[in-house]
Amino acid sequence: MTNGWIDIKNTDMMLIMGGNPAENHPCGFKWAIEAKRTRNAKMIVVDPRFTRTASTSDLFLQIRAGADIAFLGGVLRYAIENNRIAKEYLANFTNAAFIVKDGFKLPEDGLYSGFDAASQTYDRSSWNYAEGNDAGGAAPAHAAPAAAPAKSAGTALGAAAIPATQLPALPAKVAYDLSLQHPRCVFQLLRQQYSRYTPEMVERITGIPKDQFLKAADLFTSVRKDGDMKRVATIMYAVGWTQHTFGTQIIRTAAILQLLLGNVGRAGGGVNALRGHSNIQGATDMGGVFDSLPGYLKVPNPTDVDLAAWLKRITPTASKPVPWDSFNYWSNTPKFAVSYLKALFGDAATKENDFAFQYMPKVDRNYSWTQIWDNMYRGAVKGMFAFGMNGVAIGPDSQKNIDALKKADFLVVGEIYPDETSEFWKSPGITPEEMKTINTTVYRLPCAGFAEKDGSMTNSARWLQWKNVAVPTPGEARLDQDIVAQIFLRVRELYQKEGGKFPDPILNLTWPYTVAQHPALGDLAKEMNGKALADLTDPKTQVTIKKGQQLPGFAWLKDDGTTSCGIWIYCGSWTEAGNQLARRGTEDPSGQGIYQNWAWSWPANRRVLYNRASCDPSGKPWDGTRKQVWWNESAQLWVGNDVPDFKPDSNPKDHMGPFIMTAEGVGRIFAPLGAFADGPFPEHYEPIESPVQNLLHPNQSNNPVVKRLKTAADKYATPGDEFKIICTTYRLTEHYHYWTKNNPMNVQLIPEPFVEIPVELAAELGIKGNDKVKVTSARSYYVAKAFVTKRIKPMMIDGKKIYQIGIPIHQGYRGIQEDEGKDARTILNRLTPTVVDPNAYTPEFKGFLVKLEKA
Repeated sequence: MTNGWIDIKNTDMMLIMGGNPAENHPCGFKWAIEAKRTRNAKMIVVDPRFTRTASTSDLFLQIRAGADIAFLGGVLRYAIENNRIAKEYLANFTNAAFIVKDGFKLPEDGLYSGFDAASQTYDRSSWNYAEGNDAGGAAPAHAAPAAAPAKSAGTALGAAAIPATQLPALPAKVAYDLSLQHPRCVFQLLRQQYSRYTPEMVERITGIPKDQFLKAADLFTSVRKDGDMKRVATIMYAVGWTQHTFGTQIIRTAAILQLLLGNVGRAGGGVNALRGHSNIQGATDMGGVFDSLPGYLKVPNPTDVDLAAWLKRITPTASKPVPWDSFNYWSNTPKFAVSYLKALFGDAATKENDFAFQYMPKVDRNYSWTQIWDNMYRGAVKGMFAFGMNGVAIGPDSQKNIDALKKADFLVVGEIYPDETSEFWKSPGITPEEMKTINTTVYRLPCAGFAEKDGSMTNSARWLQWKNVAVPTPGEARLDQDIVAQIFLRVRELYQKEGGKFPDPILNLTWPYTVAQHPALGDLAKEMNGKALADLTDPKTQVTIKKGQQLPGFAWLKDDGTTSCGIWIYCGSWTEAGNQLARRGTEDPSGQGIYQNWAWSWPANRRVLYNRASCDPSGKPWDGTRKQVWWNESAQLWVGNDVPDFKPDSNPKDHMGPFIMTAEGVGRIFAPLGAFADGPFPEHYEPIESPVQNLLHPNQSNNPVVKRLKTAADKYATPGDEFKIICTTYRLTEHYHYWTKNNPMNVQLIPEPFVEIPVELAAELGIKGNDKVKVTSARSYYVAKAFVTKRIKPMMIDGKKIYQIGIPIHQGYRGIQEDEGKDARTILNRLTPTVVDPNAYTPEFKGFLVKLEKA
């Protein structure tokens, strides 16, 4: 979230897409209702189903699953054509005025400039700014976008990991045109990009009638009617956006819309991801994905021959118009990275050995979730540790994951219940004879439940909140960190005794915990915060931090080896003043729900990111009734109710951009160079499995950089075959992922699986409520009861009637069997395809093709 749950109460307008917070985030959703109750805020809900969230809305639109960019692109076009934009914000706080270099081509044919069909990658060198001091220095006024440049092979790593040698740098001096009239300025390219997204085209692609679309576009953009800058809108989304082969670009479209309307950085605004679990944000922060280290540092790759090469590649340099200023806070990357290496390897990390940089793995290929299972299926991955992760049920293509585990040598599962993964070897369809042929050794380790351990959770709003132990672990169950610690210590002991090919990283890994075999999570939290490894003195304030003391914040981090910090964005969370995560102050003097003394929010206990943008260029709040931060002329400082997300003493006259984490200092409407694998602007592409061709460019229907896996298990439907019904997946309030089917109370509420089917489709197929039905995809089948409903209606897509169905994800072949003999106990994700978003590598669970029949 750019903002936070409580901040939603400050909004005047809500657009909720790709999420169903009334059912999936009921505690957080109260703040949306609070905004309606106290501010008369309006709510627009766009969803394939009429949900409980939709039932509270002022306007509900049913959309075809996977058509979100077409809808949002249409709203962008409407805002531009009706002059409902934040012109001053746009020109000063975004890259709308920046001029793009000659040679960049928009995707009228479905392809941006630089595409190489053989490798399915882009040469993104044309996705860059023009260099110059002003518009005149970049190109003549009549210049227009040119043809594509020469193509190159690209790489298999994905956008963020492409070696810098393949991409030019951003220019230090960017040409710009504050009138926003230059034909190659970002704003004019944006206008051109979405000129095709007319209300008529939106209706043909999404199935939303033109009059309903126009009503929604008018309502959402009304916050900028007649130039009003006081009102503010927010956008909320969840995995209904992320779980597509263009999921990252859906979110990008929302971000562009919010920048266009001047809603980012403001109370009641922003783009807010509704995280589905209590610590998903924390897992991401900690580098729980293959291409990211803790604090969103980029992983090393084989081109990084030494520390200097790595730091040069991952540290941006400022790129801006000459008269402007850019804080470019990622320029501090060397401080974050070296402090991280010191946290990992301690005294073994010295300046002489590049702070042990060579101990770090160099990521040379895609190790994303779906790829790991594909590698196991192919025989390359021989074993897996699965802690708190039910990989068989999660999918995609659960049957492929089951078959992959059959080929593994070992599987270690740390859980509180037996699950589908730990019992893959007796999934439905496996006979006793086949079980005898499965040679995978399965180790089941009883772990601790959430109430049996302390520690912190990081919620959607980036709040780190400490929790205490409620009950002890039962029987022989152990704390998760104890199991990991004890395995590591035994492995290290083996290296000490027997040596190995490269023992140094294992032998030199720091283990500074009070009890080595039982690390206290408080010790880890302190390690993540970081400490001084020598006496440090701030030259401005003359404040000194003594060697061994906890650091008060990431501004103290150094690149010379005198600081240690496990995750720089958490620096300040456990200081010499104690555990900031455990704070429970309820004072809120601003009335905006900031609660500065409740827990701790990264970064720097800041509650709304980019909050400098809540003020106009002169430093005065756009809305004086919702003041967040402001420029104090007498103190020559930024002050406020929230922690300013800005250089504290930067005078507004310096024109420093409010988006301090970009090299440009401004919000990116156009995402240059290596930011994304599939385009600097979002473009509508069809899901890999779609009942229709792409109406914008039929010859390029799908995202061109999305690769299909090629084993015998990887099968995909195509338009015109037997699979014609769109299937989407969702979650229920009554269940928590795949876990609560072990809890009697949850099972009593929803005891068995069902398929949500439109009344009209059921009538065509002769299906009645409670009939057992079979849903089949190109990969497998799913059997459950029919839930015939009016909450999903047939849609007209370019004159063709299209049906959608919905299936909850929760059930499987493990758990309480109150429905013994009545439930086929199949797993939903047997149906889903093995394709992923090319940026975040999230599988496409939210739109694929099936056929439906009576079982």
